[in-house]
Amino acid sequence: MPKTPNFNWLSAAAFAFVLASCGHESSKVEHLTFASGTDSLFVEVLDDDLLHVQYKSAQADKQSAKLAPSDVIFKRDYKGATAFTKTENGFETKDLKIEINPKTLAMKVLDKTKNNVELTTFSPLNLSSDTLRGLVAHKPTDDFRAFGLGQQFSKEGSVEFNYNGRKRESGKFGNEMMGFNWGANGNTQIPVLYAQNGATYENYALFLDNKFKQTWDFTPKEEWNVQMYGGEVCFYFMSGADLLDLRKDYMELTGNALVPPKKMFGLWVSEYGYDDWKELESKLATMRENKFPLDGFVLDLQWFGGIVMWKDSTKMGRLAWDPVHFPNPKQKLDSLEKADGVGVMNIEEVYVGRLLPEYEQYAKEGILVKDSAKTDSYIFKKEWWGAGGMIDYTNPKAGEYIHQNKRLAFINDGVLGHWTDLGEPENYRANAQYHRGSHKEVSNLWNFYWIESIYKGYTQAKTPQRPFIMSRSGSAGIQRFGAAMWSGDISSRLTSLAAHAANQANMSFSGIDYYGADLGGFHRNLEGNESMETYKNMSLGSPLVNPKAAAILKDLYTRWYAYGMLFDIPGRPHVSNVDSKEPRETAPDRVGDMASNLANTRMRYELVPYTYSLAHKAHRTAEPVVPPLVLYYQTDKNVLNLGDHKLLGRDLLGVMSTEYFAKDRDVYLPAGAWYDWYTGERLDSKGQTYADVPLYRDGVLRLPLYAREGAIIPMAVVDENTLNVFGRTKTGKTHNELVLKVFPSEKATDFTLYEDDGKTIDYQNNKVREVKISQQKTASSLEVTVAAAKGAYSPDEKRNTILKVVSSAPKTVTLNGKALNKLASVQALEAAAEGWAADGKTIVVKTAATAVSTAQAFKCSF
Repeated sequence: MPKTPNFNWLSAAAFAFVLASCGHESSKVEHLTFASGTDSLFVEVLDDDLLHVQYKSAQADKQSAKLAPSDVIFKRDYKGATAFTKTENGFETKDLKIEINPKTLAMKVLDKTKNNVELTTFSPLNLSSDTLRGLVAHKPTDDFRAFGLGQQFSKEGSVEFNYNGRKRESGKFGNEMMGFNWGANGNTQIPVLYAQNGATYENYALFLDNKFKQTWDFTPKEEWNVQMYGGEVCFYFMSGADLLDLRKDYMELTGNALVPPKKMFGLWVSEYGYDDWKELESKLATMRENKFPLDGFVLDLQWFGGIVMWKDSTKMGRLAWDPVHFPNPKQKLDSLEKADGVGVMNIEEVYVGRLLPEYEQYAKEGILVKDSAKTDSYIFKKEWWGAGGMIDYTNPKAGEYIHQNKRLAFINDGVLGHWTDLGEPENYRANAQYHRGSHKEVSNLWNFYWIESIYKGYTQAKTPQRPFIMSRSGSAGIQRFGAAMWSGDISSRLTSLAAHAANQANMSFSGIDYYGADLGGFHRNLEGNESMETYKNMSLGSPLVNPKAAAILKDLYTRWYAYGMLFDIPGRPHVSNVDSKEPRETAPDRVGDMASNLANTRMRYELVPYTYSLAHKAHRTAEPVVPPLVLYYQTDKNVLNLGDHKLLGRDLLGVMSTEYFAKDRDVYLPAGAWYDWYTGERLDSKGQTYADVPLYRDGVLRLPLYAREGAIIPMAVVDENTLNVFGRTKTGKTHNELVLKVFPSEKATDFTLYEDDGKTIDYQNNKVREVKISQQKTASSLEVTVAAAKGAYSPDEKRNTILKVVSSAPKTVTLNGKALNKLASVQALEAAAEGWAADGKTIVVKTAATAVSTAQAFKCSF
């Protein structure tokens, strides 16, 4: 790979510097062209810290100076830089200084906000090639870091997510489901790179706006490069104060995430698959008997009739209920919601069996992918799912037709979400022709158009329900349509869970806030078994007959489930059961340690007010929901590759366990004061590792969890009667109490609680309740204030506030200046209308039911 050229600057007269017409139209956006020989560099100055850049060659490209943003780009109305100056060899904005090499068109980028430090220098690579071209960038330091770029499972057992020193390689055409560690996981190309020059604030981001397969190579010592297998060298360059600022810029470019339905923050149970309503209800019955809260079930391809492998007679692609095994769906879904507060999400497939009436309908409408001659849609003659054709979601007509004539019917039945499967797409014909071009041209955006069509379908039908899509594949920008992703058909191994956790960190950088796994593993190939879906000729064998295998499965599921209940949205155990010769359970009352699973489920439900508020913050201000530590502690060298340590929002830090049968593990806490979530113990970290932190408390697996000093965590009341995230209970009572867990700090802090109906898009029209909660501690007192609620959602509601302050007992507690009675115990407080009690290291305060429009000022005096 060529080195970045030395910069022996030529005079400005040696190359052209002209204005051009470009893609982001605004009277204040500067459009610049630099030319050298037959090569050109086009730049749009979109903001002080944002550039749209394209390299072209007259030998290989159409010579239009217009930079056309791709469909994944959301924001197209940038106002330009607040300050702009042309210089002899480039230009400057308020934040950036750009120097262009007149001969090579290399672009040197300096950050004026950081003493003109060089962030990098870009040079075009193989610009005259019409098949393989790219970009080379200088690494100013040996301690270079690279994050983002979607998901790629590359090393089992590793939680490291920094790409420096590695290659990030895609599938044959880009997005692909690839074998990994005796399972199969998604390789999803989201080409946004976050680059950091050491443990500093010298950082930048680059979004490569190119739809073709890419290979990113960070193995050279002094540079990194990316090669594209088609298209033009077009990218967005972003500078910023820190990595978090860069992420917000990227989210603004591609769109912030929608707020998922509130039920998606609860527990969903899934398997491949439920054969009928009776089987689903049998799982529901035991979950309720064992006092688990639960919000829904995910139905695999049995709901539409299943498949016939290799045959034209398959039901694949029906997108309609199987009337024999899933009769009367509207009545059934209504009954499940009314009786138990649970909903359903259905899988959707894009392949269509040749003998289905749908095949003929879609062919007549012209919405199926065609062969190379564009004459025949029967392009899959023998696949695991059957034989037939494929819906062409690159054609807008396909999305409109499917939604209006198929999907809308089961939305009206009460289905709450859409599981878009096989969207890489898994099966394809390389020479197939789509509405938007060849397979090579559309494959990495194909799932984007599918997801977009669902969102547009909701919008055009004026459906008040929120769109929610759980997708196996995707691209940049899908988050703005209500999409989450899961990591594919992962194997039941803690080494695979570790790799999943590493990918979660990079997916957070890539804009995917809602990311999960098949909890417990889809392919139940335990460590020691080296074959897919069978226990033949294996050293370990079946958990049903081998006690060692049974113990491994129990331990694996329990650890994985604990991780998923803390970090996955939605939290969804799933397993391949359809072709198994033995039953494989996935519901948490049937596999793993039930006591641990129940405790971790209930904690997830307790935290829903906090995590749901994080979703609103993500939608409004692009704050990450489950960020890696490096996003907030980027100057701490120790957090660089801590993929097994994760933040939940800004204030909670959790640590996973990927070692079988481990009773404890080491935990790293960044500098600052932290509180053990379970004990209230305060830890004043200097940026250090705490050894042998227990993983079990009172015989129950509880992942290490810490709250940052000053954290205010809104919570819900969850007990043995709790049914779902809306606080419904078996007794008919609905818990609406506001629980606030406060970790005091002398520095004033606050947190805004966001509440809405949890179901509709009304939150986009200000039907949201905002409650600002603040705290500050002094030597003699602690004050916690719950401000009067703002917003149009349920402004007249009354509820109890339960304040839990991690602190020693005070002398007095007042509410709005009135002294509250001290009670002998928390049990006595529960029975009282109001008051306070000491509970070990925690002060518990309870108010009478009070209108949310009334401010509450608590004061604990010591």
